Amino acid sequence: MGVLIGRDGSTKASIENAFKARLLIQSQSGVVEIVPREDSDDPTTILRARDVVLAIARGFSPERALTLADDDIVLDIIDLRETFGKNDRDISRLKGRVIGREGKIRRLLEEMTDAKVSVYGRTISMLGEYETVTAAREAIELLLKGKQHSTVYKLLRKIKSESKKRETLELWQKPPT
Repeated sequence: MGVLIGRDGSTKASIENAFKARLLIQSQSGVVEIVPREDSDDPTTILRARDVVLAIARGFSPERALTLADDDIVLDIIDLRETFGKNDRDISRLKGRVIGREGKIRRLLEEMTDAKVSVYGRTISMLGEYETVTAAREAIELLLKGKQHSTVYKLLRKIKSESKKRETLELWQKPPT
């Protein structure tokens, strides 16, 4: 709750201003209600504000979470209990595979896909453009299924190479201004 509210309510105010909504926070129960303001003209802003609150709850900094104000940025969450882990020991092992020694694997995932990754509680969350989040999810799911890290490295290199090719092609296809 403290991170969501921020120092002197600054984070809460930023979210409310960005999405033309009011956050009603019940600190006792942890329930956050998002209500549109009268001047709100886009009903989807409430859903994006919900994603910002969810991103903060999943371990992203408020600054990173607020990038969801951009329509091109998405949040994806893998719940380890639903698909992969049966007990806390399994979940801890799976989280360790994604984080790696001293955070090396998570950093590599972020560098190669340009998606931000947060491992928090029993979830793994990704934040970024749709293509980058999809690539990060694919690599993370391979790790969670027990594939060797070298296999995932190869996939990440392939994804990064294709991304650079696409960027180069887009540069060449843009008409001169």
